[in-house]
Amino acid sequence: MSKKRTQYSSEFKAKIALAAMREDETILQLAARYGIHSTQINSWKRQLIEQSSELFSRSNNASKENGQTTDDLHRVIGQLTVERNAIF
Repeated sequence: MSKKRTQYSSEFKAKIALAAMREDETILQLAARYGIHSTQINSWKRQLIEQSSELFSRSNNASKENGQTTDDLHRVIGQLTVERNAIF
C-alpha cells in the first residue's frame, strides 16, 4: 500500500525556510525535529530566496494601485458634492 503524500501549509513552509535561513540549527537538525527530508527543507529555502524579491515588488505595485484608487474616489466624491450642491 502506498503512503499518501503530506501537504504542508504555506505558513509551515515559511517557518521552516526561515529557520533554515537563520542557521540557528543545521538542516539535518531541522529535518529530524519536524520529520521532513533535508532536501525538502533546502528546496523551500531556495524558493524563499528566489521569490523574496517578488514579495517586495508586489507590495510596491499594490501601493501604486491603491494610490490610483484613492485618486479615483476623490474625483467621484468631488463630482457628487457638485451635483448635490446644484440640487439644493
